[in-house]
Amino acid sequence: MEHRVWLVLVFVALITKEAMAAQHVVGGSQGWEESTDFSSWASGQKFKVGDQLVFKYASGLHSVVELGGESAYKSCDLGTPLNSMNTGNDVVKLSKPGTHYFACGTLGHCGQGMKVKITVESGTAPSTPESSSSSSSPAASSASAMHNSCAAFALLAALVATSLMINIYVM
Repeated sequence: MEHRVWLVLVFVALITKEAMAAQHVVGGSQGWEESTDFSSWASGQKFKVGDQLVFKYASGLHSVVELGGESAYKSCDLGTPLNSMNTGNDVVKLSKPGTHYFACGTLGHCGQGMKVKITVESGTAPSTPESSSSSSSPAASSASAMHNSCAAFALLAALVATSLMINIYVM
């Protein structure tokens, strides 16, 4: 019986951790576009392990290339990417702490500033996705509110499941 209680607690913890991860739309309401100031956007975010980056752009016009380091980032060296995506709605899970570098793979775009440096902190505390400032769209605010509701629901479900398992164990 005790093993079941621990199994449920581990399962609930995993669900809660996943629900608490944030989804960051790179560039905010402007998305992955040449006119976006990615340095300013990134400086207003807090990225944690488990969060996701979402690159939204017109497929065929742009792409996303994950670069191997700061040198490749600074010089826009796209020759040896860690990953390359081009769907127009690319999702990258931030699975480890440290600095991650991304650039547009379209010729000349990285040199024009279409690149972003993301610093990921270790830990699983809730991150800060786009704020509901004037720069975020109603859809982004709605998605953030929905994400927060899902996280709250998962936390509530975890508490109820834990309470039920403790009551069963005590009986």
